[in-house]
Amino acid sequence: MSKAFTRETDAADDDDDEAAAAPAIPAGTRNYMTPSGYARLRSELLGLMDDERPKVVEAVHWAAKNGDRSENGDYLYGKKRLREIDRRIRFLTKRLEIAEVTDPSVHHGSDQVFFGATVTYADAKGEERTVTILGIDEAESHRGQVSWISPIARALLKAREGDTVKLMTPAGVQEIEVLEVRYPKPGEQTG
Repeated sequence: MSKAFTRETDAADDDDDEAAAAPAIPAGTRNYMTPSGYARLRSELLGLMDDERPKVVEAVHWAAKNGDRSENGDYLYGKKRLREIDRRIRFLTKRLEIAEVTDPSVHHGSDQVFFGATVTYADAKGEERTVTILGIDEAESHRGQVSWISPIARALLKAREGDTVKLMTPAGVQEIEVLEVRYPKPGEQTG
């Protein structure tokens, strides 16, 4: 068989597709995002397209001129990195196209939980936690941010300060009390 018809990718490359890594958007729902989350993803997309991808293309072009491509580490790594960049560009483009940007500061001063709220709640043991409810693509759990489709966010949405809501957990139903609801001031960044 001619080298022209052999595949340059490994099966492992296809397994780490962005769609598998990112949470799916539930059918019939919207891809809510804060203005700062949208700007952050758009900035990443533009950086990949305008900066990183052209550099990798140039490196692959240079490596391709160095002879035997099957044993050329720079060429093989560059092609793999190029596929990763292109996959991320496709993912970001799709997610930004369907994004519905929602500014949580319009609820500033409200005591009811909506998208973009920072909520402090207490469980039955009295342990307090604070979470910010953000979009699927912008929430970072290590920063106390949860996706609006997460179980905790779904339990909290539309509740008010002082309300007790039921949260389904693997250990069973847990009651939590909403202690405080905060929103950014108009013009203030979220996340």
